[in-house]
Amino acid sequence: MKLADIPRVKYITKDNFINDYFKPQKPVVLEEAIVDWPAFNKWNLDYMKEVAGDITVPLYDNRPVQHKDGFNEPHAKMKMADYVDLLKKEPTKYRIFLWNILKEVPALQKDYTFPDFGLKLLKGLPMLFFGGRDSYTFMHYDIDLANIFHFHFDGEKEVVLFPQSETENLYKVPHSLITHESIDFSNPDYDKWPALKNANGFKTTLKHGEVLYMPEGYWHYMKYNTPGFSMSLRALARNPKNLAKASYNIVIMRYYDVLMRKLKGQDWIDWKNKKAISRTNKKQKIQA
Repeated sequence: MKLADIPRVKYITKDNFINDYFKPQKPVVLEEAIVDWPAFNKWNLDYMKEVAGDITVPLYDNRPVQHKDGFNEPHAKMKMADYVDLLKKEPTKYRIFLWNILKEVPALQKDYTFPDFGLKLLKGLPMLFFGGRDSYTFMHYDIDLANIFHFHFDGEKEVVLFPQSETENLYKVPHSLITHESIDFSNPDYDKWPALKNANGFKTTLKHGEVLYMPEGYWHYMKYNTPGFSMSLRALARNPKNLAKASYNIVIMRYYDVLMRKLKGQDWIDWKNKKAISRTNKKQKIQA
C-alpha cells in the first residue's frame, strides 16, 4: 500500500477548511482545534468511569461476522466501570462502537461544543468509540457516507484511510460496508492480498485532543496503540452520488443482507467472503 501522511495543521479558519480540504475531499488532522473545550482537560478513561460507571455498554470484538449476528449487534455487555478497569488491566479486543453520549450521559454535553467548520453537523448523533491496546476496527466505511470529524482522547490511535476510488483494490465484501476481515491493515500480507499493493491511501497517529477530518465515504481502519476513546461528529454527504449510495445502504442493502443471512445462513457469509477475493482479483487481472 502507498500511504501518504495526512496533513496536519494546528488550527484552521472555516474558509481555509472548506477550500483546502472539504471541497477537494482531502483528510486533515487539526492539532489544536478543541483546546478550549472542557473535554480537552477533563476527558480521559477515569473521568468516563466516574460519570458513566453504572451504565451498561455494548461491546464488540474482532470475531468474523456470523450469519446469526444482527446488524451492528453487540457481542457482549458490561458496566462502564468494569470495562474501564479491563482496559487498564490488560489488552482486550472488546470495543465500544457507536455509543450515543447525548442520550446516555446528558451531563457530558457541557464538556464540548459543536465547532463551526462550515458544515452543518448533526447534533443528535455524537458517538463515542472505546478500545484497548491493539484492538482495532475492520476496514470499513460508514453507512451514510458522511463527512466525519473524529475527536480523539486519552492515548494514541493508528489510522489508515482510503477514498472510495480505491475500493477495487481493497477486497470489499459485497452487500456490506467492510473489506475482507482476514486482512491486517497494520501489516498486510501482499502475497495473500496482492491487490493491496495498488492501493493509495493515507495514514496518521492521533493523540489526545487531535481532530481527524474524514471526507465523505472514506474507508477507515483504526487500531488503538494504547487504551483510549474518540468522539465522532458528522455532517451529511453533499455529493449527490454519495447521497444516493447512502440511501441505498440504509433503505435496501442492510435489510437485504439481514434477510439473506436468515435464508442462507453461514453459506451467505462464506459466499460474500469468496466474492470479495474473486471480484477484486478479476478487476485487477490477478491470477488466483
